[in-house]
Amino acid sequence: MTRSLLVLGAISLAALILALAIGSVNIAPSELWAVIQGEGSALHRTLLLDLRLPRTLAAFATGGLLAVAGALMQVLLRNPLADPYVLGLSGGAAVGALLAMLTGMGALVISGSAFAGAMLAMVLVFGLAHGTGSWTASRLLLTGVVVAAGWGAVITLMLAVTPSYKLPGMLYWLMGDVSYARAPWPALVVLIFAIAVILPLARNLNVLARGPMQAAALGVSVRPLEWTIYVLASLLTATAVTTAGSIGFVGLIVPHMLRLVLGNDQRIILPASALAGGTLLVLADTLARTVIAPEQLPVGVITALLGVPTFLYLLHRSR
Repeated sequence: MTRSLLVLGAISLAALILALAIGSVNIAPSELWAVIQGEGSALHRTLLLDLRLPRTLAAFATGGLLAVAGALMQVLLRNPLADPYVLGLSGGAAVGALLAMLTGMGALVISGSAFAGAMLAMVLVFGLAHGTGSWTASRLLLTGVVVAAGWGAVITLMLAVTPSYKLPGMLYWLMGDVSYARAPWPALVVLIFAIAVILPLARNLNVLARGPMQAAALGVSVRPLEWTIYVLASLLTATAVTTAGSIGFVGLIVPHMLRLVLGNDQRIILPASALAGGTLLVLADTLARTVIAPEQLPVGVITALLGVPTFLYLLHRSR
């Protein structure tokens, strides 16, 4: 367990250093170390501390949030191919953000509107799935799929009536983009908080993954645990979408691949998902801003190009 996390931690650190060093202006390791020590040229300090470091940390936090949310959703729905966006949270966040963009609001209002939209989607899905009785994993999943389709229709309508000069920014946000993420600290704090809350419950999650009836028979308080998972996964997804827009496949692929390598012990999978998801998105963002430099691609395009063949391979392997 410790060895696996140490290896992932070392890979994450290497990815962060690579992202800081590579770009339109490459920075040598000696110059990078000089900036860390408070020295170095003014250009390198500005480039690293004001531009690359916030973007890299935002990418790492977003990837970690999505991967941990995916791992939790897969336990909650007892489906190894569940995704953090499957319950329509990204659609609600997108509608909130696009409304703020349409009205010409600033970045802070756009982020707040996206978070509010995601939370509204969470309440809506849970309320509809719960109804007058209780909810099950299949009922929650079906409700989320239907609500997500409704959000998609609203987004299409909004794009159709949007003035052409506003469309590029809105489309980039929908495809996922961390180039404007200048405040990574809220996402990092939420990620650390979620890991601190959920790790003590990892043993119960291992039991819950076998089914609610077995978990209840072994003394697990199933319903409060499911509520905790749902709220935490929603919070993580909402924060990720607020930080960098809709980025697909990270929450689906990373936990699934880690289970193939490390097993299904949530005490390992959850922190490993945070490290591996963050590393994947940091590398994807580095590729997005260098592959056709000086032009930049939305990072969601890179994750989709990497995720689709990986997902097809996993499906083929699981036959």
